[in-house]
Amino acid sequence: MADQKRPISVLRNLWPYIKPYRMRLFAALAALLVTTAINASIGQGLRVVIDQGLIAQSLEVLNQALIIMVAVVVVLAVATYLRFYWVTSLGEYVTADIRRSVFRHLVTLHPSYFEENRSGEIMSRLTTDTTLLQSIIGSSVSFALRSFLTMLVGIVMLLITNIKLTAIVLLSVPIVLLPIIIYGKRVRELSKSSQDRIADVGTYAGEIIQQMKVVQSYHRQDFENQAFNTEVDAALDVAKARIRQRAALIAVAISLSFIAIGFMVWIGGRDVMTGAMSGGELAAFLFYAVMVAMGVASISEIIGELQRAAGATERLMELLAVESDIQSPQAPLAPNFNAPTHVSFDQVNFSYPSRPNEKALNALTLAIARNETVALVGPSGAGKSTLFELLLRFYDPQQGSIAINQVDVREQSLADIRQHIALVPQQPVLFSADVWHNIRYGNPNASDEQVLAAAKAANAHEFIERLPEGYGSYLGENGVRLSGGQKQRIVIARAILANPELLLLDEATSALDAQSEHLVQQALEKLMQGRTTIIIAHRLATVKNVDRILLLQDGELKAQGSHNELMQSSELYAKLASLQFNEQATPEKPDLDQKVVANSSI
Repeated sequence: MADQKRPISVLRNLWPYIKPYRMRLFAALAALLVTTAINASIGQGLRVVIDQGLIAQSLEVLNQALIIMVAVVVVLAVATYLRFYWVTSLGEYVTADIRRSVFRHLVTLHPSYFEENRSGEIMSRLTTDTTLLQSIIGSSVSFALRSFLTMLVGIVMLLITNIKLTAIVLLSVPIVLLPIIIYGKRVRELSKSSQDRIADVGTYAGEIIQQMKVVQSYHRQDFENQAFNTEVDAALDVAKARIRQRAALIAVAISLSFIAIGFMVWIGGRDVMTGAMSGGELAAFLFYAVMVAMGVASISEIIGELQRAAGATERLMELLAVESDIQSPQAPLAPNFNAPTHVSFDQVNFSYPSRPNEKALNALTLAIARNETVALVGPSGAGKSTLFELLLRFYDPQQGSIAINQVDVREQSLADIRQHIALVPQQPVLFSADVWHNIRYGNPNASDEQVLAAAKAANAHEFIERLPEGYGSYLGENGVRLSGGQKQRIVIARAILANPELLLLDEATSALDAQSEHLVQQALEKLMQGRTTIIIAHRLATVKNVDRILLLQDGELKAQGSHNELMQSSELYAKLASLQFNEQATPEKPDLDQKVVANSSI
């Protein structure tokens, strides 16, 4: 599994995102080589200044050294600027592409994935993890490369300067790297765990913020504060453990590095006293030794950042590796838009993944003709909403087949299915953008005139015009600035603009007051004209005049017909009607048992 991989093998997954910007990367590496070469030359300059300038007391050498130093500093500054710009911008480009890739993948996943996984966790991966990678790629990787090159160049210059002292340095390098290897895996595991705990904090806070009215109405602020503190403390404990590991890693690496330097200085000082080497040679060697030590220390520190990047990369790659359970076929069939039967279910059995042993639909068979208006009625849990879920192909049945326009939905592309269906849910869903965006969501290519026409048809134009900025007014999260009836009419305008063949209505007026219900009902009647319409009916009064009523119970089709026909032929329907209309069941139809009464909400 991922936890057994070395960090470098995990970070290789980032290469496809870096590859398009490889010229920027190579330019940054070239600038890095220049800065490293300049840093390496400083030691030799120091050697010349000491041996030929200070010791020889040559003012000319000192003057030349000053001029050369100014020129070197200018070149170093320019190269450093270019390296920083190219590497930092590389991090921005790569992070943006990763975010696009993750989001593009997310919107293709089956809806049940988002029911089984917390939205806060997903958002953490999309935002926090990618921001971490941006920091790593844009800065830490650059520092790691610079430190590594500095260490290599320093070792080469050490060999050129003095072989005996270099041997001491080389013997100390493995000793310094050993704790990095030992602590590295632990730091990586804690980094991944820390990211998970941060996601938990975000998820909890997001849920409470969304349900703030409930929290305050029950006066549960203190309880939620305590619960949130528990989540924060859990994240803090993991973060402290990670920091302790990283701090220990850095402390040990730096201590060992400078102990090695101290031992080397002691030996080098003896050699200068005995005349085995010059003072300038020792100074140059000390400079390169410090370069190597600082390079190793920097690498030990940056290793922790790379471990965090590996943890974030793992989480993102896990998300990108999820395959949708619902996909378009490789060679989709074209639907027959002239087929007389618009929708058909043939012996459909379906259970939700979370409840595999409970059938939501049981051997359901039905057919709906083109331009027919059909109502689904029945007790709670009868399978009415499940039928909508399957028509939109949010799920596939375990057995049986579903056809739209006489072609199995599994043999059609998802675009062909969904672009010809519009759903008006009982609880309207709006985006926080303006009215233009919310209505035009049904048809992104619609003109302003078409949007206005749809709003007028939905009886929404008048109240929209009264908003502070009219159609340019932002609606807040899920349309919080509008009433229920206003939200519903904007959703209906969206459906009108989509101009669907098949309309799915989940009793869009059941939660509205009388005036709003009247306006919404008028809008729905305009929307239903000339379309196949399936209505989930919670109140029988709204469906007495449909073409056909389908009575569902326990996922099965129990009866079908007009209201009057079902009153005569179905005990269950008659019971439901008597509860709502105060109509008595016919004498030959006895009252249903207590179980039916208990489940008579629709």
